[in-house]
Amino acid sequence: MSVYLVNPSHVSFGIGVITPRWMYVLASATPDAYGTPILVDETLDPLDPTILKRGDTVGIGIHTGNALRGYEIGKAAREAGATVVYGGIHATLFPDEARDLGGAHAVVTGDGEVAWPAVLADIASGAPKPLYDGGRIAAEQFKPGRWDMLPTGKYMWASVQTVRGCPKHCSFCSVWRTDGQAPRHRHVEVVINEILDLRRRGFRFIALADDNFYPVTLEDLRMAARRENKDRLEELKAIRAERFALMEQLARLPDDTVMFTQITMEAADDPEFLDAMRRAHIKGALVGVESVTPEGLKDVYKGFNVAGEALVTRLQQFRKHGVHVLGSFIFGLPSDKPETFDTCLSVAERADVTFAQFVMLTPFPGTLDFAAWEKTQGEQPESVNGIPVTRHWLIPQAVRPKVYIEHPVMSAQEIRERTQGVWDRFYSTKSIWKRAQVVKSLKSRLAFLLISKIYRQMYANTGIATDSARVSRSVRWARLMAIPCQKLFAGTPMPGLQLRPIEQQSKAEAA
Repeated sequence: MSVYLVNPSHVSFGIGVITPRWMYVLASATPDAYGTPILVDETLDPLDPTILKRGDTVGIGIHTGNALRGYEIGKAAREAGATVVYGGIHATLFPDEARDLGGAHAVVTGDGEVAWPAVLADIASGAPKPLYDGGRIAAEQFKPGRWDMLPTGKYMWASVQTVRGCPKHCSFCSVWRTDGQAPRHRHVEVVINEILDLRRRGFRFIALADDNFYPVTLEDLRMAARRENKDRLEELKAIRAERFALMEQLARLPDDTVMFTQITMEAADDPEFLDAMRRAHIKGALVGVESVTPEGLKDVYKGFNVAGEALVTRLQQFRKHGVHVLGSFIFGLPSDKPETFDTCLSVAERADVTFAQFVMLTPFPGTLDFAAWEKTQGEQPESVNGIPVTRHWLIPQAVRPKVYIEHPVMSAQEIRERTQGVWDRFYSTKSIWKRAQVVKSLKSRLAFLLISKIYRQMYANTGIATDSARVSRSVRWARLMAIPCQKLFAGTPMPGLQLRPIEQQSKAEAA
């Protein structure tokens, strides 16, 4: 029996931005008795279904965006005589769909590290169960990735997870419902060992693939203290102390190490935390801005953010403390108006965000937005090619709508065009070159320009374009630019690397 792990994608770029961590984690969880699993990441190249044969096991990890492609792979694998297993967020939410449309013999819901060996054992004995509940395992049970299986020169960034779960409850996000709101953080030593493994292999750019790297805010501590809940206060203090302990060890890595993570806006009010991030080589963070208006923040249950000029000032705090921001903005909220697009662009530029992404409001399963939208559609929702829009991920990419929720003042086409316009202006050559002043040398600025352009090609043109021809052109351009871009990110392997002593770290910080 050969074991395959497949990361589906309807577009392949030849080079991946970030390693699909789940594949390498499940490879680590695969017992030696079943051999070394074969990993297929379709963001690199499509799967050749003719390699599958009777008796193989094919594990497919799906989120909502790639579920349709995942089901195509599953059906092809089942026709070849393989046993098909699905996992991932979307399979957790729709296990029956994976069986009915994807040819699943088994579905794993929740975390997969512990469940996967049990699935393989049952398949080997000829009796796989239709459903395995992986649940939410303790952080001590998280597996590191099998990074010895990484293909050479195929990824720009590696990925390591330090904490799973997010205490927030944003209406557009499913993470807090699937991964839970209680942060489950790995032991510092385990995280450091995994990062060292990757750094020794030549990865100096590493994404900390966390739901929220900043799980305890200063306001959380103040509220717990006001309530005189000593147990809760001590628990929060312990989580915060663990974050600082991790960053203290990360600071001992070589100076050319660059890490990126995801945090909430509230970190702007915590200069001690931001300074620790800078010392820990965490030089960038995705910050969910979502909306630049008070009304928009209310739409997405994100009252802990601020709007207007206060938002500009707050975002600038990240740069002042040496942390670059990838700002994430949502368009199509009920309170948005035509002028919101220009206002958003102005905020992004004046706030000194280094990168930005502008996404259209999409109701994803497992979110409060999806539940509310599904109710408005009733028992007979509108459909495309006979597929209800409430199951929009099953609609073929070429005809899939870009906007699903009817807007009170703008058409779907207007929202799409205005969103594309903001992408175009923010990532114009002139605007990128202006932002490139954050780096010093001409070579670094040219690299910044290239990285910005490829980011736009991968994440804007392949998602917002209305016709397949434009998507195909964007993919071709992205493939051409991805090769030199990957070389810019690549580091020199350091097989003998050890963390530098604390004394040397202190001297480096002083310098």
